[in-house]
Amino acid sequence: MHRVIALVRPVQSTFELGCAAEVFGTVREGVPQYYEFDVCTETPGPVPTTAGYAMSVPRGLPALASADTVIIPGWRPVDAPLSPRVRRALLRAHARGARLVTICSGVFALARTGLLDGRSATTHWAGADRLRREFPQVRVEPDRLYVDHGDVATSAGAGAGIDLCLHLVRRDHGAAHAALLARHMVMPPHRDGGQNQFVPPAPPAAALDGLLEWAGDRLGTPLSVADLAARLNVSPRTLARRFHEQLGMSPGAWLLSRRVAEARRLLEDTDLPVEAIAARVGLTSAVNLRRRFRDQLGTTPGAYRRAFRSPEPAGAAS
Repeated sequence: MHRVIALVRPVQSTFELGCAAEVFGTVREGVPQYYEFDVCTETPGPVPTTAGYAMSVPRGLPALASADTVIIPGWRPVDAPLSPRVRRALLRAHARGARLVTICSGVFALARTGLLDGRSATTHWAGADRLRREFPQVRVEPDRLYVDHGDVATSAGAGAGIDLCLHLVRRDHGAAHAALLARHMVMPPHRDGGQNQFVPPAPPAAALDGLLEWAGDRLGTPLSVADLAARLNVSPRTLARRFHEQLGMSPGAWLLSRRVAEARRLLEDTDLPVEAIAARVGLTSAVNLRRRFRDQLGTTPGAYRRAFRSPEPAGAAS
């Protein structure tokens, strides 16, 4: 039996811990049980949770000495220091071959061990910039649902913890067993795309003397960078400089991002066919829209609509 130990701390997220417990610690009829699951904490006893109740955790850090996989299911607040005892316990577990896994903000604890230095990692998209600032030696990949190096693995937001745990099961015991477990959890065994599809589209910026609002109202027309420059009566080179100064991107990249953002809105809120949406946002064809979606969001318009469709469409068309 593969022994999985979750290292919890006050105040512990019940959902992030639950992700690990559902995959590794729940006995299901008809599903072979390959894992033993337990929980430990630095100071055994009651551990407060985000749900408002305390859970009793009788095991301390020595439990990590027998772990094959150590999971850090979140770390709140993210600036909470890693005590010398916890750091030593994690490093010892890793040195003897245990796999260290983080869910969401748990990556901040793992980064403090130094084991992510020079390697890629991910976390919830809202914490990616902070992780990059505080640990510049870590290559942060904010669009990834999870990153697995074999000995260490990190996941994005809490729900992506399930994706990572199922991936580890797939790696340990094969795709068929992971799929069987996923069916019992009523979960897809694998999700397409990365985190970008879950990041809310940025609201249209108000800058550049009203140019962005003007362009945003004309996405369905064949706008070019030259058209944008002509609107402000400047050269394309001057326009590019102003875009980089104020928005940090080129005019073409901004225009494409606005077209994709509007396509996302229409996929969520209307019944319009993909071909019609492509025309409405100025991407000319469903093929082009699919290609741009894949480039920017790592998924397809159809998959995006199925995942994010509003219950009651704001408009409809045949």
